[in-house]
Amino acid sequence: MSNEIIDINEYKEILSSIKNEILKSQYRAMQVVNVEMIYMYWNIGKIISNNIKWGNKFVDNLAIDLKLEFPNITGFSPRNIRYMRKFADEYQDEKFLQEVLAKVTWYHNVILMDKVKDIEERKWYISQTIKNGWSTNILKNQIKNKLYERQAIADKTTNFENTLPDIQSDLALQTLKDPYIFDFIALKGQVKEKEIEEAMITKIKNVLLELRNRVCFCWKSI
Repeated sequence: MSNEIIDINEYKEILSSIKNEILKSQYRAMQVVNVEMIYMYWNIGKIISNNIKWGNKFVDNLAIDLKLEFPNITGFSPRNIRYMRKFADEYQDEKFLQEVLAKVTWYHNVILMDKVKDIEERKWYISQTIKNGWSTNILKNQIKNKLYERQAIADKTTNFENTLPDIQSDLALQTLKDPYIFDFIALKGQVKEKEIEEAMITKIKNVLLELRNRVCFCWKSI
């Protein structure tokens, strides 16, 4: 049987394609978790809002008890629980919650609640975040620089595209590393990005070698 020669550049293209598929699948999975988590925060916020007669200590006691019940989840601080209530109070449309608000991270939503009072302006910033893949830092800078006033008023369009942002965008990368999501699904430990990449390359190489167990890889210099 003749040996098959594969150029290193061809291999790199194969590796890049597989890595991209893995990242896209990871992002879609994290998006599903993000939707569930934000929907949960919204429901918790509604419960708290409906029982606010218990007073300020009510939230503090909840935070303590939830921490005891779910020690690995950091999203139940008194401050974050109060954000949940605000989130539920300010967004009554459940369809908008599922189709739009849950497309960005909880950090993005918190920033918008803190820094943007007008709901229509928030919607515009969310649409631009989804469209351009903004990280939270970029979002904060755009709000600080009053991008809405400079662009949206002239444009007057708010489109929520039913597509995923580029997998290499800041929003996608931030979603993949969102600590709220990792805590929510009870993932523990810190994993370095370089270690993930090296492990991924090793796994992919092993798969290719297994598929071509009778093929000799003759590497050429670049």
